[in-house]
Amino acid sequence: MASYKLLLLPGDGIGPEVMREVEKLIAWFRAQGIAGFETETDLVGGAAYDAHKVAISDEAMRRAQEADAVLFGAVGGPKWADVPYEHRPEAGLLRLRKELGLFANLRPAICYPALADASSLKREVVEGLDIVIVRELTGGVYFGEPKEIVTLENGQRRAVDTQLYTTGEIERIARVAFELAKKRRNKVSSAEKHNVMKSGVLWKQVVTQVHQAEYPEVELEHVLADNCGMQLVRWPKQYDVIVCDNLFGDILSDVAAMLTGSLGMLPSASLGAEDAKTGQRKALYEPVHGSAPDIAGRGLANPIAMIGSFGMALRYSFGLTDAADLLERAITEALASGLRTKDIAAPGTNAVGTSEMGDAVIRELERLSR
Repeated sequence: MASYKLLLLPGDGIGPEVMREVEKLIAWFRAQGIAGFETETDLVGGAAYDAHKVAISDEAMRRAQEADAVLFGAVGGPKWADVPYEHRPEAGLLRLRKELGLFANLRPAICYPALADASSLKREVVEGLDIVIVRELTGGVYFGEPKEIVTLENGQRRAVDTQLYTTGEIERIARVAFELAKKRRNKVSSAEKHNVMKSGVLWKQVVTQVHQAEYPEVELEHVLADNCGMQLVRWPKQYDVIVCDNLFGDILSDVAAMLTGSLGMLPSASLGAEDAKTGQRKALYEPVHGSAPDIAGRGLANPIAMIGSFGMALRYSFGLTDAADLLERAITEALASGLRTKDIAAPGTNAVGTSEMGDAVIRELERLSR
């Protein structure tokens, strides 16, 4: 039985609650002889600041570097609103992304059949939706320099953020998108703003060059990012894989997430470059939802996004495709049975808690694997 090293970083708010459901799954897969997992747990975000006065310690970073994959819960909350900017809870996640070289963020938006009516859009618009947004994660306006607020001679203040991309950064994220599309429906939509941004001009040129030179068999379309946002609401099933920069990926992936009915449903993967010798990638898997401090500690959180993130780890880090497929079917069947956490329950219906939903997924795993 293959063995893998996982670092668990539950974080703040509902993070520890949803991570406990993943720990149950890890134990189940181990007991079935499907895969062995050696797990370590450490602090990140506000919890790390309380203990170490930093958002993630050097020791936790060392463990992350040594792990085959990192599972991340959520960080932040009003408790840490006034900590120094460089030590804010989110800085822990940014450090992980930077030092692990996690440049590619994959965020699937899947509408489970049983939840089509939970979307704010009509059933026919979202039923059967299955798209992935591939977001460049370590470049662009979030990291470009200069980034500053300065006071001008006339007393006014000026804020500057710099949108910056190189050819190599665009090439590598484009390849991730094309490779993913080859395993899906063979279509990539590249979203940028070449009509008003020079970075968009370069983005379009480089994606086109990578397509023509390496992936001519994959369908490629270019779409302006604002139009892409509109089309996601109008008819999202026209898309398969959408690739975009850091800023537009941040925005469009949240739009896509809500098409499915709840942020609590969606996982994500952040991947680094392939190791030249092993072919392995550094990777971090996390739910799209935040720390939800308003329901933290009450056992109400939806664990499916965290469970789905573990499923992505099975697929992308460990190559356990059959196990990942089995877990996805178990989630689908648990929802089809009528179980709902509060965020996806219809008004007036009884909702189950975090642990009950996690247990239901395990029951379906056991049933499906007989």
